[in-house]
Amino acid sequence: MSELSLPRLAIALPAVLLATLLGGCAALAPAPAPEFSSYVVLGENGRAVARVLIDAPACPPLQIDQRSVAMRVRSLPATVPLRPTVSPVANSKPAVFPMLTCEAELPAPGSYASASVLGRQLPHPTAEPQRIVVLGDTGCRLADPNQSYQDCNDKDAYPFARIAAAAAAWKPDLVIHVGDYHYRENACPASHPGCAGSPWGYGWDAWQADFFSPGAALLQAAPWIMARGNHENCARAGQGYWRWLDPRPLLPQRDCDDPANDKLGNYSAPYAVPIGQDTQLLVLDSASTSWRGFKPGDTGWEQYRDNYRALARLAAQAPRNLGIIHHPLLAMAADHKSDGAVQLLKGDAGLQQSFGSLNPLYLPENIQTMLSGHVHLWEQMSFSSPHPSQFVSGFSGTAEDTVPLPAQLPAGVTPAAGAVVEAFSHWIDGFGFMTMQRQGPDQWLVLVHDLQGQIRNRCQLNGRHSHCELDQVK
Repeated sequence: MSELSLPRLAIALPAVLLATLLGGCAALAPAPAPEFSSYVVLGENGRAVARVLIDAPACPPLQIDQRSVAMRVRSLPATVPLRPTVSPVANSKPAVFPMLTCEAELPAPGSYASASVLGRQLPHPTAEPQRIVVLGDTGCRLADPNQSYQDCNDKDAYPFARIAAAAAAWKPDLVIHVGDYHYRENACPASHPGCAGSPWGYGWDAWQADFFSPGAALLQAAPWIMARGNHENCARAGQGYWRWLDPRPLLPQRDCDDPANDKLGNYSAPYAVPIGQDTQLLVLDSASTSWRGFKPGDTGWEQYRDNYRALARLAAQAPRNLGIIHHPLLAMAADHKSDGAVQLLKGDAGLQQSFGSLNPLYLPENIQTMLSGHVHLWEQMSFSSPHPSQFVSGFSGTAEDTVPLPAQLPAGVTPAAGAVVEAFSHWIDGFGFMTMQRQGPDQWLVLVHDLQGQIRNRCQLNGRHSHCELDQVK
């Protein structure tokens, strides 16, 4: 019998005995690895945290060189009761989080060779990143209140996966996301086949479709800094943000599950990430500001005044700083009035009010530039007044703004009181990402890439001032 081939053996043996033998072989085969997402997020003082989101009963070990390190549970699987959101109850549902979230702090850069989870390598932080990707506003818009439904099933209409792959191919040392990861808030209607079957709501399935799956290549390419946008406040996708993206420990009641705790969940203090050459990245949470401005007694007024005070203390730690905040203080946008005329919109009024009440220049003097999103375009502004340059990189997946900005701003038009514009560049209705390559202590080459990774504009940031080759990308 030993000389029989496997097909002849199958014929010669009784069916029951064959099933037993084959079943035994299957039992010896290794079990398939569970589904999981892995990435590294940077937090206070550059602390690097490895995160794993896994469909498993326990956290896997983290392998650092030849040493096995236990990961701790950050959040357990849960189905959270429906809470008030920006959407009507009829178009809302409870958030389901089936994945176990695990984390472990990584050693200081340079003190270890490699880290991995279940055989998958984790990106390695560097103390002095030279190549930085900046992108934001990456989710696919499904929003019932304003009847805005993006074709999430069309890679041209929703190209975040292509953008993430092109950004990963640029081989960055660091990725900065300036906020708004999640946009699939409401169900895709039958009248829009381009988004048919899309998951929606604020649970794992929508987050996976909007961020973790299309962004996988870039999550594996480099550590991330993950700023928080208004789409991640407690009335929207804040539950997922706190479970998965914020770099700090998850505090009790700061999970956006219970609206009674939203004052805690909607705000957090800024933090600093050193990047070498006496330079820091300063990360601010602007999730609950108001572009219309604050009214007397609004919670945000004093919360953001506190944040400015903390920001000023952090900025004093280094001679050079780059600010990261979702809502731009010093940028312009455009919209149509009810009569169809174009109106120019200034920077975020809530932040200008609260920060400006403590500093008429809005930001500490040793902040070199601000990196933001929120407006769905790419934009650069530089000022002859003592304000930092402003870059907006909110063009990485979400349906683009299409109302054109002028090639040159009309005389006297400014994004904030007292800010005198000396240089202005923008790209409307084009998808892509921005990169920054260090050239000196306070010199950066800033490149604007389209969704294939091709360069569409070149800018130079020198101190607080910046200038681009093209005023308009067409």
